[in-house]
Amino acid sequence: MTIAMAIAAAVLLWAYLRLRNAARKDGRRLDTARQALAGCEHLLGLLRALQQHRGLSSGWLAGERQFEARMHARRQELERELKALAASAEAELTQPRPCLTPHDLSLFRFRWQTLVEELPGLSIEQGIARHSQMITYVLDWLAALGEARIELPMADRVDADAARNHANRLPLLAEYLGQARAVGSGVAARGTCTPVARVRLMFLASRSESLIKQAMQVAGDREALAAAQAVKTLTDTVRQKLLAERTVVVGAEAYFATATEAIDAVFGWIESCGAGIRRELDAGGPGEVADLPGQGVKLSST
Repeated sequence: MTIAMAIAAAVLLWAYLRLRNAARKDGRRLDTARQALAGCEHLLGLLRALQQHRGLSSGWLAGERQFEARMHARRQELERELKALAASAEAELTQPRPCLTPHDLSLFRFRWQTLVEELPGLSIEQGIARHSQMITYVLDWLAALGEARIELPMADRVDADAARNHANRLPLLAEYLGQARAVGSGVAARGTCTPVARVRLMFLASRSESLIKQAMQVAGDREALAAAQAVKTLTDTVRQKLLAERTVVVGAEAYFATATEAIDAVFGWIESCGAGIRRELDAGGPGEVADLPGQGVKLSST
C-alpha cells in the first residue's frame, strides 16, 4: 500500500509540474501576443500618419498651401508613434526571428527625416513614391507581427480571419485608399488628370473594391458595413468626378475629405477587429489550467 501511495503521489506531482509548465508557457505566449497587438496598434497609427502626410503633401506640392499646418501636425503624430514602437522593437529582440528591431526603427526615422528635408524639391509623383516606399516598410512589419505573434501561435484563441483582416487585408485596403487620396488630391488641385494618374486611379479603385469584398466575407458588423459604404462613395467619386470628364469637377479639399472619410471608416473597422482580438486573448485569463484531480488548485503562469 505504501509503494502504491508513493507511485500515486509521484504521478500526481509529475502531472502537477507538467500542467504548471504548460501554464507558464501559455502565459508567455499570451504576453507575447498582447505585446504584438500593442505594436500593431502603433504601426497602424504610423501608417495612418504617413498616409495623411502623403495626401496633404500632394496637394501642397500642387500649390495648396493651406495644407502645410496639417502636414506639420502629421509629422508630430508620426514621431509619437515611432517613440511608442520602441518597446515592441526591444521585445522582438528576444525572438529567434524578430519582426521589428530598434535598428529598423532608426533606419526608418533617418529615411523619413531625409524625405521631409527633400520634399519641397520633389514633384508630386516623386513625393507619392517616396511616401509609399516608407509605407511599404510599415505594412511589412505589421503583417509579420500579426502572423508570427498572433494569428499562428494563438490559433486556439483568436479567429484567424479576423487576425488577417486586422494586420493584413484591411491595412492594405487602407493603403490603396491612401494612394487614391494622394493621387486624386493632386489631380483635383491641378484640375486635370494625366494619363498616368488616370490609369493609377482606375487600378486603385478596382483593387480597393476587390479587397473590401474579401474582407467582408468574414465580417458583417456595423463597422464593416460603414467602411464598405464609405469606400463605395470614394470609388464613385473617383470614377464620376475625376475620370468621367475632361475637366475635374471636384475640389482638392472636398476630394481629400471624401477619401479621408473612407480611410477613417476602414481604420474604424481595423480598431473593431483589434478589440475583438484583445477580448479573445483575455478570455479565460492568462495561463489558467484545470484543477488537478483531488486538489482543487489552479495554477497561474506567474
